[in-house]
Amino acid sequence: MMGGVLMGKSNSLVVIGAQWGDEGKGKVIDYLAGKADVVARFQGGNNAGHTVVYGANIFKLHHVPSGILSRETLCLLGNGMVVDPLVLIEELAELEKRGIDTSGLRISGKAHLNMLYHRLLDEANEKLLGEKKIGTTGRGIGPAYADKIMRRGIRAVELTGFARFRERLSEILPLQNRFLQEIYGHEGFELDELAELYRPAIDKLGPLVTDGSQLMAEKLDGGKKVLFEGAQGTLLDIDHGTYPYVTSSSTVAAAAASGCGIGPRHISQVLGVIKAYTTRVGEGPFPTEDHGEAGEQLRTRGHEFGTTTGRPRRCGWFDSVISRYAATINGLTGLAVTKLDVLSGMDSVNMAVAYRCRGKEIRNFPISLEELKECTPVYESFPGWDEDISRVRRVEDLPAAARRFLDAMEENTGVNVELVSVGPDRSQTIIYRSSNLETWIASGSKKNN
Repeated sequence: MMGGVLMGKSNSLVVIGAQWGDEGKGKVIDYLAGKADVVARFQGGNNAGHTVVYGANIFKLHHVPSGILSRETLCLLGNGMVVDPLVLIEELAELEKRGIDTSGLRISGKAHLNMLYHRLLDEANEKLLGEKKIGTTGRGIGPAYADKIMRRGIRAVELTGFARFRERLSEILPLQNRFLQEIYGHEGFELDELAELYRPAIDKLGPLVTDGSQLMAEKLDGGKKVLFEGAQGTLLDIDHGTYPYVTSSSTVAAAAASGCGIGPRHISQVLGVIKAYTTRVGEGPFPTEDHGEAGEQLRTRGHEFGTTTGRPRRCGWFDSVISRYAATINGLTGLAVTKLDVLSGMDSVNMAVAYRCRGKEIRNFPISLEELKECTPVYESFPGWDEDISRVRRVEDLPAAARRFLDAMEENTGVNVELVSVGPDRSQTIIYRSSNLETWIASGSKKNN
C-alpha cells in the first residue's frame, strides 16, 4: 500500500496545497471542518482566498478559516499569519450579515499585523521592479513579513487596547514614513489619523486575541480533533518554492507546528490537495502550462480566476514531478484530488511524468530556477471520458478512464488518493478508498469530545 502512516497520539490533520496554490483547499477543508473541533490557519494573510460552495451559498474567505461555516467549530488565526485588521473586520461583517456566527474566531496575540503602509510599500515595490516584478497580490504581505523579521512589526496583542496600539505605532511609523517619502515619493501618514483608522478594528478584534499556543495545547492534549488549514501551495513556499516567485511565508506542512505554536509530534496526518490539472497565478516558470486550446478549456471550465484578485490563472496539465516533490517536502500521507470533473469531455488528458532538460530526462524537481525555465514536460497521455461525473458519489461509479487517471496519479506520486472532488459543493465529494483520512473522519466526533 502506498503512502499512509499510523495515527499518532494527537488526532490532527494538516491540509496543504501540493501545487502552486488555488488547488481547491477551501472546499476540502470545508468538507472536513464539520468533523473537527478546531480549525487553525497557520500562515499567510489576505493574499490567499478560499471559495466555499454549498447549495446556493458561495463564500469567499480571505483570513478566516473555512471552519467558520461549521457550527461549534473553534477557528484560530495562528501566530504564523499576518493579519490585516481593516480587511478582517470587513470579512467578519460580511459573514455576520449573511447569518454566519463568527463568535468562535480567535487570533493569536503573536500574529503580526499587516498595516496600510505595507500595502503601499508592496504596490510601490512591484512598480519599481517593472518587468522583473514578482506578481504579488499587492496586499502588503511581503512587507509585513519583512517587518516581522526586521523586528519592527506590530503584533496582534497590541489590538487589546487603543493606547497600547497607538504607542507601538508611534515607535514604528517614523521609519515607515521615511521609506514612503524618500524612496517612493508618498507623503506618508499622520500618527493620530492612522491610529484612529484602526479604532473600530481594535474594538472588534481585541476581545478575540488569545494565547494561541496555549489554546492549541489544551485542545490537542484534551483529545480534540484539530484541522490545520494551509494557504497557497508548496511551490510558493519561501524556502522550497520557485524562489523568488513565491509568497513570503512557509506554506508546507512543517509550518503548521511553528505557525500555531505546537510541537511537531502533534501532527498525525498530512493531506495534500492537488487539482487534476495544474494552475499558477503570477510570474515564474510553469513547465506544463498550455497556451493553446486545452489551456483555455481548463480555464473556462474550471472557472480559473483568483478568489482574492480575480486574475485569470495560467493553466496546464497535471505535473507529477511537482507532486512527487510536494509529497517529499510535506511528508504527505494522502492526496485530495479536486476538479476531476473539469476534465470530462476531453478526448485525452495528459500527465507530465518527467522533464526533459539540457539533453537529459529528469524526474526530480530542479533546485535552480534557470534550469526549471529550460524544462519541458515528458507527457503520458490517457484516454478521456465523456460522462458528467459531477453527481457521482461512489468510486465504482466513476468512468474507468477517470479511475485509470487517478491510479496513474498514485503511481507517479507514490501517495494514495484518499478524497476526490467532482464539483464545488460539499456534497460533490468522494472518499476514494479505505484510508487514514476515513479513519480521521470517523474517529472522535465532536459529540464524543
